[in-house]
Amino acid sequence: MAKKLDVNAMKANLRGTIKKKPRVSFIPVGEDREVVKELANTVANIPIKAIEANPFNPRTDFDETALEELAASLKVHGLVQPITVRSMTSGSYQLISGERRWRAAQMAGLEEIPAYIRAVENDQEMLEMALVENIQRENLNPVEVAITYKRLMRECNLTHDDLAQRLGKGRTTITNKMGLLELPPDIVKALRDRSLSEGHAKVIKGLNHIEEQLFVLKEIQKNDLSVRATEKLVAGLKSQKTLSPKGKKETLYAEEIKKIEDEISAFFGVKVKINSDNKGKGKMVIPFSNFRKLDELLNRIR
Repeated sequence: MAKKLDVNAMKANLRGTIKKKPRVSFIPVGEDREVVKELANTVANIPIKAIEANPFNPRTDFDETALEELAASLKVHGLVQPITVRSMTSGSYQLISGERRWRAAQMAGLEEIPAYIRAVENDQEMLEMALVENIQRENLNPVEVAITYKRLMRECNLTHDDLAQRLGKGRTTITNKMGLLELPPDIVKALRDRSLSEGHAKVIKGLNHIEEQLFVLKEIQKNDLSVRATEKLVAGLKSQKTLSPKGKKETLYAEEIKKIEDEISAFFGVKVKINSDNKGKGKMVIPFSNFRKLDELLNRIR
């Protein structure tokens, strides 16, 4: 018969360990659930191998050079600011925030790092906490923030007003930020790599046609235009009602569609075709040769 777990002894031992030098490994769930709760809202050193990435993290772009520089600093000084984790039933911990520090700590060869252990009841609470904390604490680019807003609304069933209230921002701010995702891929990419400011992007969004938006992007990048200069350029385009001769407009539009086709084709592994007019209306065709291929495509979409 299994030996009965002495919960009080475990709690006393953990209190002493955390008080003297925070060092903790995972405490199993079940009849000792009370001990897990005891660890909630405490800081402890956790083996780095026991921590897994956060699947809800809005940050997808990590600068390798910056990570290497942080790793070099961690080798000398260690990790000063704890990461935030939740305890998992699988015998591990899952990041809530601090993935950049966690990655750098691995590069530095650290065996354990300080972590603040949060009590999280379910995945939806985890999702909302992770997204909100990252928005508040991390230097996300505008696209990452916009995607995060969209995920919070969709996966946590929030309205624009709900989200604005949770984040302490105006409803218009939320709507404008999410509107950045409607811009052409080249402009979104420029926002991601910070070669285009959000102020520039908002001005570009005032144009209705893709070819006009791409023309302004190229002018900004070529001539290093300020936001004010970009506003004047856009105002001039609107007053002229035309960007350039029809042939050039169609060429710019066709080039943009080709880029989108190539990007989606690379993702699905099949030749995707987009048929549309210069107002943005049309359809996208994703071919498949049999039901097995269709199933593969559906798995990629999921």
